[in-house]
Amino acid sequence: MDYITLDKLIEDLKLEIIYESNNMEEIKLSGNDVNRPGLQLAGYFDRFAYERVQIIGKVEWHYCNDLKEDIRHERLEKLFSYPFPAIVVSRNLPVFPEMIKLANQYNRTILRTERSTTKFINDLINHLDYVLAPETTVHGVLIEVYGMGVLLMGKSGVGKSETALELIKRGHRLVADDAVEIKKVEEGLRGEAPDLIRHFMEIRGIGILDIERLYGVGAVKKNEFIDLVIEFEFWDESKEYDRVGLDEECVEMLGIKIPKLIIPVRPGRNLAMIVEVAARNTRQKKLGYNAAVELNNKIKEMIKQRKSNSLEDGSQF
Repeated sequence: MDYITLDKLIEDLKLEIIYESNNMEEIKLSGNDVNRPGLQLAGYFDRFAYERVQIIGKVEWHYCNDLKEDIRHERLEKLFSYPFPAIVVSRNLPVFPEMIKLANQYNRTILRTERSTTKFINDLINHLDYVLAPETTVHGVLIEVYGMGVLLMGKSGVGKSETALELIKRGHRLVADDAVEIKKVEEGLRGEAPDLIRHFMEIRGIGILDIERLYGVGAVKKNEFIDLVIEFEFWDESKEYDRVGLDEECVEMLGIKIPKLIIPVRPGRNLAMIVEVAARNTRQKKLGYNAAVELNNKIKEMIKQRKSNSLEDGSQF
């Protein structure tokens, strides 16, 4: 998302509206920066970052409170003359009457929160980071397996949802079915379901299932980081599938590479068990152990040892 509207931000962060401007739903925030206007309240307006959300904390409030009324009104009027998106008063501190009068005069929004200034700034920046992060939507199923986010992809009817349902029965957790919204955040790629279909799953022949109601709250999760992509494809007899695992394939999403496996599907294969093993194996690789590499090294060492023994035998002869 490129921006978030001010009214949506107020709803998300549960802010109290002290005074509402008549264009609040049209105000768009496209960055995560905030400003505490301490210098501006002291009379210094050079390089004033008025395009940011302004936050009045305990220090700013007490400074204003100690000013003479005429000076306070003068400083606040200069502040409110700039078209900032909104001003937020923290700690449920009282709002000066001059602020409400000037908000009406200049059509500015005044908000309030009970949170401390530091806590609110942290919540605000984290929320803006998340909603403004680059995002995409993919067709697939995201499920948490052994604490790892596994994204199941493939053509319709290949068995993604059925495999996910079996994994849920085994104690793993559903994040999203059919549509997975992926956001690029600082830690990696985070996937979740659209609000409309969260916790719902479609199984051909049965219809729509509410996984939370069927299996309990422990069977679902709101979001999860994607650690592994598994693509299911119908078995192709003419295709050569990887049987060793030395060649690691990756898929790039939003500029980040994620390990990818291609699993052929045919009757009799226990896909849920394969996904579990793949998740465990990927975790081992993250911890520095790669079974394929270990076996390959042992084979190389064995061949090297045999060549060495052969040379020794030849020299003795």
